[in-house]
Amino acid sequence: MNTTSIELHKIYDLAYNVLKKNGCDEYNAECVATTVTHAERDGSISHGLFRIPGYVASLKSKKVKGNSRPSSNFLTQNAIQVNGDYGFAPVAIKVGLPELVKITEKHGVGILTITNTHHFAALWHETEFLAENNLIGLACTAYKPSVAPAGAKKALFGTNPISFSWPRKNKNPVVYDMATSTMAMGEVQVAARDGHKVPYGTGLNKDGDKTDDPSEIANGGVLLTFGDYKGSSIAMMIELLAAGLVGDLFSFEAKEEDNNDGGPARGGEFIMAFSPELIAGKNWSEHCDKFFDQMKSLDGVRLPGERRHRNRSDKGPRKINSALIEKINSL
Repeated sequence: MNTTSIELHKIYDLAYNVLKKNGCDEYNAECVATTVTHAERDGSISHGLFRIPGYVASLKSKKVKGNSRPSSNFLTQNAIQVNGDYGFAPVAIKVGLPELVKITEKHGVGILTITNTHHFAALWHETEFLAENNLIGLACTAYKPSVAPAGAKKALFGTNPISFSWPRKNKNPVVYDMATSTMAMGEVQVAARDGHKVPYGTGLNKDGDKTDDPSEIANGGVLLTFGDYKGSSIAMMIELLAAGLVGDLFSFEAKEEDNNDGGPARGGEFIMAFSPELIAGKNWSEHCDKFFDQMKSLDGVRLPGERRHRNRSDKGPRKINSALIEKINSL
């Protein structure tokens, strides 16, 4: 695989310019390009520039509004809903998260539901923002079916990621962001593009047999949930939170509605925040640091998010697939 080294600010420019060229206004292009750049910065390449062709496809097909203006309203005193106006999720998230921080700081617990958006990014952007504001964060979203429930060979769930963050005073927060499938579909697609195998049993081929070929999974096959029925139960929970509770599309409904242009389907997102200061008391951070110290004392253990922050500390250029750059420049 041939790669090209690009500085982070040029990654942003590449994303911003092609989004602006294909129908985004300045505000929407800034939100999405920032999210894409942060993914490349932190090593989340399956959610970085790799997603740009899909973003552009959904703009060209008019499925997604490039000039969206999300609006918010209170459902209860500590639950807020943001209507994404059929734009990309980072735009709605930028509107909703500051409001979620305010109500959680006041009430101890806050809920943000996001509807009518098209989510194509990682979830740690949301939960890390909450942790940086000294709040605990939880976020999840559903997507078009690509994952078979435990015991099945047909997809019903999306990869249904979930992210959790824990703030730490004067330290980087602990943040995880994971699909409830064995791998994120973006990672499978990147492996197929680059000619790599995936662990055997990551998914099934179109005949329902386990495989280590990512192309067979991505083209007519299905992913499996992690941990068999355990991951399947969590994936079901996410469907119910991000669709049933939010009041937006379940994965199977998103598939029925989507135009299959290669861009993100419409759906919702569920985000919840907690104030450890109000709930646990003033010594919550010191108490929890003792627990993290115990974890770190074990050989081979690293805290979730450490690798991303290590990547983030590198201010140098990132190696980007050269064919991908060429494709983006042609859009």
